[in-house]
Amino acid sequence: MRQHPKEQDKMLRRHNFDPVEENFTPEQAKLEAERCLHCKNPRCVKGCPVNIQIPEFIQAVKEDNLDKAGEIIRETSMLPSVCGRVCPQERQCEGNCILGIKGEAVAIGALERYVGDNTSAKEPQIVPSGKKVAIVGSGCAGITAAADLRKAGHDVTIFEALHQYGGVLRYGIPPFRLPRTVLDRELNNLKEMGVKFEKNVIVGKSITLEQLKEDGFNAIFICSGAGLPKMMHIPGENLNGVFSANEFLTRVNLMHANEEDAATPLKVGKSVAVIGGGNVAMDAARTAVRVGFEKVYIVYRRTENELPARLEEIRHAKEEGVIFHFLHAPSEIMEKDGYVAGMKFEIMELGEPDESGRRRPVGTGRYTELDVDTVIVALGTGPNPIIQKSAHQDGLDFQMDKKGYFIVNEETRETSIPGIYAGGDVAPVGESNAINAMGAGKKAAKAINEFLAQCS
Repeated sequence: MRQHPKEQDKMLRRHNFDPVEENFTPEQAKLEAERCLHCKNPRCVKGCPVNIQIPEFIQAVKEDNLDKAGEIIRETSMLPSVCGRVCPQERQCEGNCILGIKGEAVAIGALERYVGDNTSAKEPQIVPSGKKVAIVGSGCAGITAAADLRKAGHDVTIFEALHQYGGVLRYGIPPFRLPRTVLDRELNNLKEMGVKFEKNVIVGKSITLEQLKEDGFNAIFICSGAGLPKMMHIPGENLNGVFSANEFLTRVNLMHANEEDAATPLKVGKSVAVIGGGNVAMDAARTAVRVGFEKVYIVYRRTENELPARLEEIRHAKEEGVIFHFLHAPSEIMEKDGYVAGMKFEIMELGEPDESGRRRPVGTGRYTELDVDTVIVALGTGPNPIIQKSAHQDGLDFQMDKKGYFIVNEETRETSIPGIYAGGDVAPVGESNAINAMGAGKKAAKAINEFLAQCS
């Protein structure tokens, strides 16, 4: 039987940002490790974007050798405590587990988190290469690339636009899912390896790519994320009380806007509609519960079966009192004195599948209203054009797609300009999540190593 970590009481956690799940106990970890079949051709490894040797690290857990388990994981992933908490394992490693065909998959994510939290990274022996690499962004892709490049001996500097490091791991993911102590520990591991960090630096504004080259950086990896919110483009969207999920989560997670002495306090109303069905929508809704909204709705234009969020997040949201409305498409935000005074939705039904394979929502011509005073839009984000616009002024014209993402070689992550690479949400391949961003960081680091080996 699959082991399940102990969870904080659902009524208590509505009022705090403490972690929802505890770690496995040693007894639980060993029992879960013993469930692994140690397949000769492990599908779980193929399902992991960074190819962690999952059966091997689980075998080490089974043998009570956590240090060995940690070493195995960190051969390919510097963020076991992070990925064990936020990765969509049910669609990746666990989703490929043989046991999951007729029963419950091995709890690979919980085991990875247990190992990450109970072991420390060993400081590698580094032989200086004499080469310098600039990394733009301190999220998953940047952290991963920095670790691999530093191990290869390069002088690595990460440039972060905000006043704290971690990218979306810090400003986007709430601490009840990813404790800040965990993130800080992973970042400190990089600092101890000799990776340099520069905060409050907006590449494209504070410094240009050309200036980075002039400062002696032999290669550049752009992984600055996608921070421009996608909005609904309906009447009333510019009213007071309408937030993008990006702004709402950043203000709470990074700026502590929900606290009494906040420099820019958050106005908390009685009821909020969160538009969307992904992990960000769940994070926004569950954060809204904690900051004090009396009623929190998630409104999604398809059915529950099509929700793209992790099953665990959906379950936790329901337990915490979030109310779901399915087959509702935003039509209008109503106004009173410049503020949100309700929202109108068209009732939908499902038609034929679209390009994503999910059935397309079709309008019925029938409408309904929700009594809300706040709206949070969680429909995804797009890339900020600051870097490419600045580069264009310096004569560096990147190939970009019609949505503004960098066009890169999928295997090397190299852009159309030699020596400059891009990954993560600015050059996405597949689902936008932490582990895929890490996969992009590993590919970029490998290609940069090969590129630098050819430089004189």
